Amino acid sequence: MRYVKWTFWLMLVLLVGGFLHYTLPQHDIVRIVGTENRRVDIGGNSIFWARSEAGMVNSTSRDVFFINAVDARGRPHEYRNEDTGWGWPPYFKIDSFGLQTKAKDLSSTSEAPVWVSVTHYGWRNAFFTIFPNAVGVKRVEGPDVTIIPWVPIIVLVLLVVLILMIRRMFIRFRERIVDPAMVRAGRARNGVSESVEDMRSGARGFGARVRGWFGGKPKA
Repeated sequence: MRYVKWTFWLMLVLLVGGFLHYTLPQHDIVRIVGTENRRVDIGGNSIFWARSEAGMVNSTSRDVFFINAVDARGRPHEYRNEDTGWGWPPYFKIDSFGLQTKAKDLSSTSEAPVWVSVTHYGWRNAFFTIFPNAVGVKRVEGPDVTIIPWVPIIVLVLLVVLILMIRRMFIRFRERIVDPAMVRAGRARNGVSESVEDMRSGARGFGARVRGWFGGKPKA
């Protein structure tokens, strides 16, 4: 049972951690090298793309904005630029056209680099053809600038506080309701056991008296 319990908690931590890592905003310091509008066929990986109502299309094939960039080490970064609308994650993004225009205006070359911070959520996976969704672009001073992730910090702190509150409420509930009920149940069970044992003792005593009446030695 110990291995089952630890496996359960490990799977729960991985599931919650993966969900938070995908959903919470991240920041990349990159240099935008181009923007494009690409026709994409949404298939089995539709969960990693914006919902159709956010893009105002009902087809599984639609045009999607993309932002191409490289970081200070020359590694490529590709972002999709889709509206999230009022769905999940709750970024309420409805300005993908404006963001695409801003990203195009901030494009630069290696000879005259312009470094920007791209705020995004999601993952990049070439095998499943999924891209992080850019939700903001901001010019920064250089590739070594540090962006403090205030939103993830606040969310994680609130999550820890919520977990501690729920744990405290559970402990109080157990102390006030569950533990006294278990004590009362134990006492009742002990009382029933004692009553049954008394009944058995009485029955044995009565049986002994009956046997004594009928099986006693006759008088001389």
